[in-house]
Amino acid sequence: MNQLHNGFTLFLSLLVEALPFLLLGVLFSGLLLLFVDERKLANALPRHPLLGAFVGSLIGFLFPVCECGNVPVARRLITQGVPASVAIGFLLAAPTVNPIVIWATWTAFRDQPEIVVLRVVLSLAIATIIGWVFSTQADLRPLLQTSVANAMPTPTKKRQGFWSQMSPQEESVPALLQSGTFLISGSGQAIRMDAATLPMTASVGTTKSLKSIKYRLGLFLENSVQELRELGAVLIVGSAIAATIQVAVPRELILSLGQGPITSIIAMMVLAAVVSICSTVDSFFALSFATAFTPASLLAFLIFGPMIDLKGIGLMLSIFKGRAVIYIFALAAQLTFLFTLIYQMIY
Repeated sequence: MNQLHNGFTLFLSLLVEALPFLLLGVLFSGLLLLFVDERKLANALPRHPLLGAFVGSLIGFLFPVCECGNVPVARRLITQGVPASVAIGFLLAAPTVNPIVIWATWTAFRDQPEIVVLRVVLSLAIATIIGWVFSTQADLRPLLQTSVANAMPTPTKKRQGFWSQMSPQEESVPALLQSGTFLISGSGQAIRMDAATLPMTASVGTTKSLKSIKYRLGLFLENSVQELRELGAVLIVGSAIAATIQVAVPRELILSLGQGPITSIIAMMVLAAVVSICSTVDSFFALSFATAFTPASLLAFLIFGPMIDLKGIGLMLSIFKGRAVIYIFALAAQLTFLFTLIYQMIY
């Protein structure tokens, strides 16, 4: 009975600490989804492989989405002809390298500021390296799902600009794979969010502008409620798993895994992949293991989890074929293990 009480107390403490950051992340990502036109951003991105991968990894500051929201954005970038290095850099780094996650990590690890700094720096480095590696693939289409590959602009259209008139074949592509910003409505239909297709009144001036804003705000609220419901459920399950492990697993077993220089890192990477908790709140989950695991293993959890977890792999398969996901998984795992092991040996 005492264990049950302790577990419930730990569960509530994790939930109460993390919930404000989850709410803030949902609201902020929803605002940017509705009011930032990523098409203009795509045209301004560098084409150089290494620089493109680095800049793509930094776009998370403009699109602060967790690993649930970065995949749709990365898919839109790819279908708009953005270089593979940019899209993959964003895909891997955005869940970590964004202001909300950095703030949440600082709140949880303010007594260990090196964890906060290294999480950002190493996530940037790993995402940039993997994006750079994928840039060696001259044509990314063989690694993409057929529907995504077919939606990419042809080389001719790239020379004319991303936003030339669509051909009849492109018009037949499902809405979520066309250029522009889209939202799944409550009815399951794709709604295009760019200004060209928002319903307007026949009048001009202020009335027209207000109608557009009112419509956008309605969709923003609907999207926020849906995301909060989905991610909130993940947060509750993740908090429950953390609390259960803390009170149910023998302390001796946790300590034996947590203090080994190699086993601790591997154990936390596996846990990060299995738990699949949102990057907005995963720092509070990791903090609950701070007394039993080494700082390097906590860092591995914070870096690897947002890049590769079970739900993230499922989402990635909507863009890439299986072998490409395996490449990304293997590279991310090896680089995370290598960097955190070096940190463990130095400190």
